[in-house]
Amino acid sequence: MRLVIATCSVDYAGRLSAHLPLATRVIMVKGDGSVLVHSDGGSYKPLNWMPPPCSLEVLEPDAEQSETGVIETWKVVHHKTSDLLMVNIHEIHSDHTHHLGEDPGLIKDGVEADLQKLLASQIEILGEGYSLVRREYMTAIGPVDLLATDDSGAHVAVEIKRRGDIDGVEQLTRYLELLNRDPHLAPVTGVYAAQEIKPQARTLAEDRGIRCLILDYDQMRGLDDSHQRLF
Repeated sequence: MRLVIATCSVDYAGRLSAHLPLATRVIMVKGDGSVLVHSDGGSYKPLNWMPPPCSLEVLEPDAEQSETGVIETWKVVHHKTSDLLMVNIHEIHSDHTHHLGEDPGLIKDGVEADLQKLLASQIEILGEGYSLVRREYMTAIGPVDLLATDDSGAHVAVEIKRRGDIDGVEQLTRYLELLNRDPHLAPVTGVYAAQEIKPQARTLAEDRGIRCLILDYDQMRGLDDSHQRLF
């Protein structure tokens, strides 16, 4: 990746035309060939950019450009659309190239597998006297995230989502219908557990006798210190 801090003006020509007047900006040339122009304030998004696949050519300024102070021009052309990004550089303040290596990509925290594992190890979050029977309790239509028993020994099926929507309620409903056919398990009630449950999903779940439970992921990981809260 090449990072250049330069005083420059920028013109974009393509499906839309745009102009950035002379100012000091950061120009980023990434390993995939894309070119992004950033300012020090405002949006976190670039002011202008050219996505890959594209090519960058450094041109000498013509006489007219030289008179205005341009020392070089970057011509960036998109290979498929022929869109054009022209960066007229007046002064380069910093120019550094860094080889970052291969990036493993974003690892999302709070995925359903993590929530399932944490809730299984802290089954008391469901209520006092609850016990875990099994994670991934297999049925003919797929695995139930958690099967537990409540303080009376009755079975409880738990469906876990990061964001609970109506599809999750329907999924848990199908599990409950199937599990309640088993005389060794019935009666089986349901708990819909998620970090966030949409209002329509909550209404549908409660109408079907399914309890909704909001999971605090940070607290379950031991990162939320309630003693330091103001409220």
